[in-house]
Amino acid sequence: MSRRRLGFFTRLLDQAGPAERYELAAAQIAHAEANGFDSAWVAQHHFSESEGGLPAPLVLLASVAARTSRIRLGTGIITLPLEHPVRVAEDTAVLDLLSGGRLEVGVGSGGTASSFAAFGHDSADRSAIYAEHLAVLVNAWSGGDLGGGNHLYPAAPRLLGAIWEATFSVGGGERAGRAGNGLMLSRTQPRAEGVTLAQVQKPIVDAYYDNLPPGTAPRIAASRTAFVADSRDEALRHAEEGIARAARQSPELAAFLWADSHVGTPDEVIASLRADTTLDRVTDLVFQVHSADPPHPLVLRSIELLATKVAPALGWTPSEQA
Repeated sequence: MSRRRLGFFTRLLDQAGPAERYELAAAQIAHAEANGFDSAWVAQHHFSESEGGLPAPLVLLASVAARTSRIRLGTGIITLPLEHPVRVAEDTAVLDLLSGGRLEVGVGSGGTASSFAAFGHDSADRSAIYAEHLAVLVNAWSGGDLGGGNHLYPAAPRLLGAIWEATFSVGGGERAGRAGNGLMLSRTQPRAEGVTLAQVQKPIVDAYYDNLPPGTAPRIAASRTAFVADSRDEALRHAEEGIARAARQSPELAAFLWADSHVGTPDEVIASLRADTTLDRVTDLVFQVHSADPPHPLVLRSIELLATKVAPALGWTPSEQA
C-alpha cells in the first residue's frame, strides 16, 4: 500500500451563525494544512442547521482554495440525487482548475429523507437517481456528448480519478470497487446491538477489494470521530456536552455516538484507534470532532495533536510537500 494520507473533516457544526461557521471551517482547514494534513473534507446538508451547516460545499471550497496552497479539498459528500449532474460537472471542473487540481469529489445518495421533497424527488427513488446522475457526471468528465452535440467545458478528465463513493452497504462497496472509485466509510453507522463499527464495515471493505479491477490502486477513506485534548477531563467534558446535543437531534444514533468516538489524551486516542481493525486496511485516515463539537480553539488543538502525536503512531508520515 502507498503512503497513508491524513484528512480533516467538518460538517460545520460550530455553535455560531452561518457566516461564522464558514469562517471557522476555513480557518480549521488552513490550520490542518499548516500541520501537514493531506486533505480536508466538507459535508453537504440541506435545510438543517443542527445536522450540518453547509448546503453548497463547492462554493465554500472555492473560497478555501484561495486561502490554501497544498491541501487537497474534498466533498464528503455531494448528495448527488438532489443536484443536476451536468451542473455538478461544470462547477467541479472550474473549481479543480481554480484550486490547481486539488479537488476530490465525494458523492452519495443522501441520508436525510425529508430533504428530497424540496427538490421534487421521492427519497425512495434515491438509489436509482444516484446511479443515473453518477453516470451522467462520469460521461461529462469523460468528454462525452451531453445532448445536442454539447460537451463539458472546461474539460475535466482528471476528475475521473477523483471520485469517492460513500456507502453503508456491501452493494455500495462492490459498486465503488468495480468502478475503480474511492470508497468512503462513515464515522458511525446503525447496526445490531453488540456489533462494532469495524465489524459492520469489514464486509463493505471486503466487497470493495474483491471487485477492484486488477492494477487499480485502492482508495479507502475511513472517517472517524477523534477529539484529542491535553487532558482527559477536558476532552470528556466537551464530548459529553456535544454528544448530548447530537443525541437530542438523532436519538436513534445516540447509542452509537459514544461507542464510535475516540476521545481523550493522545495516548488514549491512539489506543482506542488501534482497536479499530478497519483502519489497518484504509489509505486515508480522516478525522472529525463531530459529535463532540468542542469550541474552535480546542478544534485547532485537536488538529495539532492528531498531526504530531496520534497519526504518526498509526503509521502516517507527513508529505515531503508539507
